Amino acid sequence: MTRLDLNLSRFPGLKRLSSAVLVLITVALIAGCGTIKGEQDPTAGWSAERLYQDARTEISAGSWKDARTRLEAVEARYPFGGYAQQSLIDQAYVNWKDDEPEQALAAIDRFQQQYPNHTGTDYMLYLKGLITFTPPSASFTKVTRQDPSERDPKGLRESYESFNELIKRYPDSRYTADAKKRVIWLVDTIARNEVHVAEYYYTRGAYVAAVNRAQTVITDFEGVPVAERALYLMYLCYDKLGMTELRDDAKRVLDQNYPNSSYYEKGLAKSANQWNPINWF
Repeated sequence: MTRLDLNLSRFPGLKRLSSAVLVLITVALIAGCGTIKGEQDPTAGWSAERLYQDARTEISAGSWKDARTRLEAVEARYPFGGYAQQSLIDQAYVNWKDDEPEQALAAIDRFQQQYPNHTGTDYMLYLKGLITFTPPSASFTKVTRQDPSERDPKGLRESYESFNELIKRYPDSRYTADAKKRVIWLVDTIARNEVHVAEYYYTRGAYVAAVNRAQTVITDFEGVPVAERALYLMYLCYDKLGMTELRDDAKRVLDQNYPNSSYYEKGLAKSANQWNPINWF
């Protein structure tokens, strides 16, 4: 194989080009060093207290991005102090206010794992419930008038679990009274979601599946208003299936609990739902 011997003296133009490239690289490096020096973190050397107090100032001003930067710095630089614990609580709040629910939930999870017995646990459970209770997309229901029970029930169930844990573990917490109100709404809304699914199956002729979902409302959500609709739906499904004995049983329970039920006349016609938490919490 022939060796390529590049002799720059034979190509003066190429030699000048190489020199120019070296000059450009040197200038770029000098400029880069100047840029790096100019972009030094202004909070370098700050104490945990100063970082946290500055973060609180930004929170008061509604400057969520700057507050988040300061709080994350506290957690990263001083991970074992009291300010680190408080910074996680505030990170969850700031991310929630800044419509960053995933980051807020991540902060709450870190807090619960690292400080399971912290005095702020009741607030974190309450905040976790709030985040999934009214996600950012829920604000559009003001315009669309969508029934909240038609949303994906996953968030509703997560919210219920957080509030319910708060109520059980911290009955005397300042957040418990509000959590109880929200749990009442959540139970009703999750039950209505079950009925929505049951009706979906019914309209497609999947009567057994519809009965199963409606039955869940009766057994798992005692006392909810939508139980009347679930019973009527069971009555219709059993009638379609030709199961007259079960149909009559469903009708008897419906008549005993709702003697003046209007479903026999109006059927499954829906009325607009005004019970939307975006409007009253």
